[in-house]
Amino acid sequence: MLIIGAKGFAKEVLEVLHQQNKLQNIAFYDDVNSDIGDTLYNTFPILKSENEVKHYFKTISNQFTIGIGNPVLRYKLYKKFSNLDGTYTATISPKAEIGHFGNTIGNGCNIMTNTIITNDVTLGKGVLVNLACTIGHDVVIEEFVELCPDVNISGNCVIGAFTFIGTNTVVLPNITIGKNVIIGAGSVVTKNVPDNTMVIGVPAKIVKQLEPLDI
Repeated sequence: MLIIGAKGFAKEVLEVLHQQNKLQNIAFYDDVNSDIGDTLYNTFPILKSENEVKHYFKTISNQFTIGIGNPVLRYKLYKKFSNLDGTYTATISPKAEIGHFGNTIGNGCNIMTNTIITNDVTLGKGVLVNLACTIGHDVVIEEFVELCPDVNISGNCVIGAFTFIGTNTVVLPNITIGKNVIIGAGSVVTKNVPDNTMVIGVPAKIVKQLEPLDI
């Protein structure tokens, strides 16, 4: 498995792979930070060029996951490494509690420790569900949504693609949140939220209009 990124969230993804006992042939990729060496924890190689990635995909494993937050950046990295013949792969902590009925988890999702997902939940491609989130029944979360730690999504909600939900946010039942929305940390969402907006507060209110995504 190649983990895209070698700092921050990438280290948490590594822990999930450790929980799964899948540390063999793990490598990282980082061509941005100049202050990293050639290995992480003196064990895992850090690749720094597309040619190294192509060789890794061809000779070791073509699976990759994204160890970086930010919905739009995750999408761009997914496109980049898929075009290098990688296979976008989910990483799911065995310490997450996931219901047994009606759930669908898309390619490339990251589901972290102590998350609870009930039944009839659909997660689109590349969704990031961080530590200790809860997702209730009959919820649809579209592609490349990011849930920060301790987000609570109640039942019968829909979360649009490329939305970012900050730490400790609560979304009440039967809420639809649009695409490309930013919800500030600690907010309580009590009513539907339109596309391309930033909302903050208790209850959450629109504080800014966002430019529509061009992707």
